[in-house]
Amino acid sequence: MSTALLTDHYELTMLQAALASGAAHRRAVFEVFARRLPAGRRYGMVAGTERILDAIQNFQFGDQELEFLRDVIDRPTHDFLAGFRFSGDIYGYREGETYYPGSPILVVEGRFAEAVLLETIVLSILNHDCAIASAAARMVHAAGDRPIIEMGTRRTHERSAVAAARAAYLCGFGSTSNLMAGLEYGIPTAGTAAHAFTLLHDSEEAAFQAQLASLGAGTTLLVDTYDVAKAVQTAVELAGPALGAVRIDSGDLATAAIEVRRLLDDLGARQTRIVVTSDLDEFAIAALAVAPVDGYGVGTCLVTGSGAPTANLVYKLVTREDAAGRLSPVAKKSVGKPSRGGRKWAYRALRDGTATAEIITRAPAEDVGRPLLAPLVRDGEIIGRESLAAARARARASMSELPPIAHSLSPGDPAIPTIFNWSWETGA
Repeated sequence: MSTALLTDHYELTMLQAALASGAAHRRAVFEVFARRLPAGRRYGMVAGTERILDAIQNFQFGDQELEFLRDVIDRPTHDFLAGFRFSGDIYGYREGETYYPGSPILVVEGRFAEAVLLETIVLSILNHDCAIASAAARMVHAAGDRPIIEMGTRRTHERSAVAAARAAYLCGFGSTSNLMAGLEYGIPTAGTAAHAFTLLHDSEEAAFQAQLASLGAGTTLLVDTYDVAKAVQTAVELAGPALGAVRIDSGDLATAAIEVRRLLDDLGARQTRIVVTSDLDEFAIAALAVAPVDGYGVGTCLVTGSGAPTANLVYKLVTREDAAGRLSPVAKKSVGKPSRGGRKWAYRALRDGTATAEIITRAPAEDVGRPLLAPLVRDGEIIGRESLAAARARARASMSELPPIAHSLSPGDPAIPTIFNWSWETGA
C-alpha cells in the first residue's frame, strides 16, 4: 500500500512552488530533533526507525494517488510525482538509543523536492513511537524484574495500537494482547478474560470451571468481579495449587495483593502468580514495588505516552545549496523555536560505561564518544534494516548506560547534557 498520501497538503504546496522557482533540485539536509523533552522527562527513547524505512519503501504515487491529486497540484508537479522515488541518503539513531534535546535522531540528505516530501510521514511515525517507547522504558525500569503485558489496544486507534505494542516490546515489555502485533512483528501474545466472561455464567464458580476446562490450570483467573477473597478460594478449590495466576483489576491494588498473596499461600497455592491491572503508569508501578505482585498489565497510560502522547520532534532544514552550488548552514531564528544550522554528527560520551554527555559536532569526530548516527538509506536504497530483537537488546544496553538520576520519576532536567562543540554565533 502506498504511503505517499499520508502527508500534509503543504508539502505539495512547497514542492509545486519550488519546482516553479527552480529551487526544488537544490541539495538539502533536514534533521529531526526535539527542542526539549516532555516536561519533567530525563531522556527519550528512539523507536519507529524500521517503520520509517517501510514507509519510504512504499512512498510512491500510483494511478490512484495521482488521480486524486489531479485537481490539487499543477501539471509539472503531477509529472514529477508520477516518477517519484526517494534517491537520497538517510542517517539515524538506531532504535533503542536514548536521545536528548538537540539530538539529530534522523538526518535526511537529498534534493529539496525529495526530502521535503518525507517530513510528515517521518514525524508522524517518530512522534508516536518515540513517545510510547519513552513511556514504556520508564515503566519497564519501574517494574524491575517483573514482566509487563501491553494491553492498550482498546484505548487508541487500531493501527496505532499495533505500533504501540511494537514500541513497548522494543523497550522491554514481555508480551502484548494485540494479535496483529503478534502476526506482524512476532511479539508474544497473552490474554486472560474480562469481567463479562464471569457475568455471562450463572456463577463465578461456573465461569472459572469453564475457563479451566478449556485452558487448563495454568490459566489466569480474574478474581475481582464480586468478592476477591471468595473468588481466590473458589479458584484454588477448582484448579488446585497448580493455578497459574490470578488477576486483580480494581481497588487498592497494593492492599489487595497482600491479602490475595496471604490467601493463596494459606491455600497451598504458593506458586500461583498475582497480576495487577487498572490504569497503571510508571508511578503506580513504582508504588507497587514492595507489594507481592508478579506482573503488570498496562493499557491506557502506555498507548497515550503516560501524559506525553507526542515526542515534540520537528523536521527542520539545516543545510541548503545556494545559487552558486555551495552548501550553507541555515537555521530558523524565531523566538521560542530556534534551530541550529549545519549538518551534524552525534556521539555518546561515556565514562566507565555510564553516559556523561551527548556530543554534537559539525564534522566526524569519533574520538569524542560512541557514534550514534548509522546509515539507513544510501542513494535511495535501504541498507539499515535490523531485527526487532536487535533493537530490543540495544534498548537494554542503552538503559544500562544511563546515570542513576535518569531513572528518577520526579520531574527534572535531562539526565545528561547536550554539548554542541561550536558557538551559536558562528554556527548559524
